Amino acid sequence: MSTPNSSSRIRYHKRTPTGVTKNDQASLDPKIVGLWEKCAVNENDDKENFQRSFVRHVTTTLARSVYNIDNFSAYQATAHTVRDQLIKRWNDTQQSHTEADPKRVYYLSLEFLLGRSLDNALLNLGLKENFGEGVKDLGFRMEDILDEEVDAALGNGGLGRLAACYMDSLASLDYPAWGYGLRYTYGIFQQRLKDGYQVEFPDYWLNFDNPWELPRLDVVVDIQFGGSVNKYTDEDGRVRHVWEGNDVIKAVAYDVPIPGYGTKNCINIRLWSSKPKRQFDLGRFNEGQYEQAVQEQMQAENITAVLYPNDNHMVGKELRLKQQYFWVAASLHDIVRRFKKSEKPWSKFPDQVAIQLNDTHPTLAIVELQRILVDLEGLDWDEAWNIVTRTFAFTNHTILPEAMEKWPVPMVAYLLPRHMQIIFDVNLFFLQNVEKLFPDDRDILAKLSIIEEATPQFVRMAHLAIVGSHQVNGVAELHSNLIKTTIFKDFVKFYGSEKFTNVTNGITPRRWLHQANPKLGDLITEVIGSKDWLKDLSSLSKLEKFADDKEFKKQWVTVKRSNKVRLAEYIKTHTGVVVNPNALFDIQVKRIHEYKRQFMNILSVIHRYNSLKKMSSEERCEVVKRVVIFGGKAAPGYYIAKLVIKLINSVAEVVNKDESIEDTLKVVFIPDYNVSVAEIIIPASDISQHISTAGTEASGTSNMKFVLNGGLILGTVDGANIEIHEEIGDDNIFMFGNLADQVEDLRHAHRYRNVPIDPALQEVINDIESGHFGDSRIFSPLINTLTIGKDYYLISDDFGSYLSAQNLVDEAYKNQDDWTRKSILCTARMGKFSSDRAIIEYANRIWNAKPCSA
Repeated sequence: MSTPNSSSRIRYHKRTPTGVTKNDQASLDPKIVGLWEKCAVNENDDKENFQRSFVRHVTTTLARSVYNIDNFSAYQATAHTVRDQLIKRWNDTQQSHTEADPKRVYYLSLEFLLGRSLDNALLNLGLKENFGEGVKDLGFRMEDILDEEVDAALGNGGLGRLAACYMDSLASLDYPAWGYGLRYTYGIFQQRLKDGYQVEFPDYWLNFDNPWELPRLDVVVDIQFGGSVNKYTDEDGRVRHVWEGNDVIKAVAYDVPIPGYGTKNCINIRLWSSKPKRQFDLGRFNEGQYEQAVQEQMQAENITAVLYPNDNHMVGKELRLKQQYFWVAASLHDIVRRFKKSEKPWSKFPDQVAIQLNDTHPTLAIVELQRILVDLEGLDWDEAWNIVTRTFAFTNHTILPEAMEKWPVPMVAYLLPRHMQIIFDVNLFFLQNVEKLFPDDRDILAKLSIIEEATPQFVRMAHLAIVGSHQVNGVAELHSNLIKTTIFKDFVKFYGSEKFTNVTNGITPRRWLHQANPKLGDLITEVIGSKDWLKDLSSLSKLEKFADDKEFKKQWVTVKRSNKVRLAEYIKTHTGVVVNPNALFDIQVKRIHEYKRQFMNILSVIHRYNSLKKMSSEERCEVVKRVVIFGGKAAPGYYIAKLVIKLINSVAEVVNKDESIEDTLKVVFIPDYNVSVAEIIIPASDISQHISTAGTEASGTSNMKFVLNGGLILGTVDGANIEIHEEIGDDNIFMFGNLADQVEDLRHAHRYRNVPIDPALQEVINDIESGHFGDSRIFSPLINTLTIGKDYYLISDDFGSYLSAQNLVDEAYKNQDDWTRKSILCTARMGKFSSDRAIIEYANRIWNAKPCSA
């Protein structure tokens, strides 16, 4: 009979440098300690030490000579030199945390959209000036070296970028924290355009040496799937369960150091890579079964091959579920191992560990911890569940029904048989408590049940996350109110409103102003007299008194134009389209989705184009020139979203070649949008569009980034737009559209009352159907979403007010002096939207965690 501890063991060295305590140090030979300290990384960050380290890495790490160095080699040598500094800080931080033994925060996110790391590390460590001079003396430019880095392909959109901002803030604020994610071999995909269509290619970001990860090949967790669950009675007469899996996959750890700004604190993101238990079947190979010999390896490595495997088919759904369990199981075992080294009783686990679930993807961690405590550690069910619910907190990111994760019960039972048993038990005990409070109300039992009664049954992951967490938060005031009054209103009836709270999202100013817009950052520092704004964003309010200063406004405009010139050059290089930097840059860059309404944007572009065609040359001279810029990826299986990309590019093809409109309008789709591209686009924005149907965008963070960089918003009353509006004032934002509480009534009218389409919109539809922008049959499914599909996202209802708001933007932009004033005030009033503020709220209200300086 197998013992309870027979599965999912972790192998690790019992003593590592970061795990040595003061008591251990006392027993070490002083000579050894002295030698260790003497050989440690030299923290002297002057130019000469950098150059010595640079040359050492070129000759030893890269095995190159002075005559064989290109920009990429220079990047690698610089990155390894900076990494040496990071590792020293990382070790010191982990050592201090081991000694202090504080409560640790663990942030579980399926995405960490880090972007490039070198520039961020140089800025956070305060090394950019000295190291920049150092590479210049060696014959290189730091700008060229920074451009050689490939973005880490560990995320897709706002969810992953939020996680990256939060890790930066956790480090900068000295919180003892770890992030846990997956090391995707090919990212989500690299986006290219062919005949205007999105085409997906693997993102080979790991083809070359990645200096920013530290392989931990000694940290390996065996993760099992399938198999069966056996019962036995232990020596105390209790019925216990042992899960014996059929398939075992190895999770191998890779660490990514995250430096804080203005502190020696350097925290960590641990990413898991999937490897087979047995990589190569020599017997099959020798028998000529070459494909079968490596089949196990391929199946194992598929788990961390790509972010979000296409789930349009059952095999893809199964792979997604395996991916999520693989990740949380490895992470939980790592967290539990670290706690057990402290030798504290299990009752202290929630006092030492706070786990934040970033969306529903890591929800299986709740079940996995219950399994560990009950099956492996022998705790009673109620004691274990009390520990679990005090440990986890859940961040909800959506109210869209289709975005609520559900897994078929038969699939869960097949892959994770013990977990399915635990889920059924959790649901039973939970519903028994619900019934005590609401006797005879069977309707509320069905609504709150973790199991959705269908054919087959489904596990509702959001319900499981709520039941298994002590706190649930939304990410903007409107969103948090909506989840309490709509999708989770029945849970509020049961738990009360205290369990549900709001933490408005934030962004890190270190990345999104200091790094992305260095000229503006330098100007702000010069004017307000310090760099305090980098850790206290409210300091930007000091800019308000310069909003009417002519000289300062002139400098502000100069910075903005230089950023627009930089973006224009990028557009020409990557799309071949020549745009005018003096035109209004109108930007919408984000994941392509129907609710984000890029479709409405391009429909308005067609309306604008048709209006320009009807004007005389003299009339067009009075029109504000506009460059409309799109960017973003559509999920590979999202047909309608991919058609929106096709329509954008088809319209661009017509508009950009039409000389009759005299350069008054250009349309650009920038392919393969990522963090590094965003750092070029966002500082160049005059207006950015955040036009989701009211009540559908949880928060958004790109809106914060644009406004922080002095761009104005054209947006709906949705997500964080509302709070940004409250901060920056009515005069500095362009709002339009119906409100969230009107949406359901409008949808009802579309379904049952045959509401006519807005006349201006109908003209645009007619133009598309005429074949003006290519074969109209291609775009029929898009048009059908407005007609047959009853316009679920209310494009027709908002189209008139949207066009009116566009006209207001044009009129405002004509007065450049006042527009500059608006731009300055936008930046000055963005203090609330720092990720530092958000993390402090999480720490104080949800995690009960304290800073711990390295």
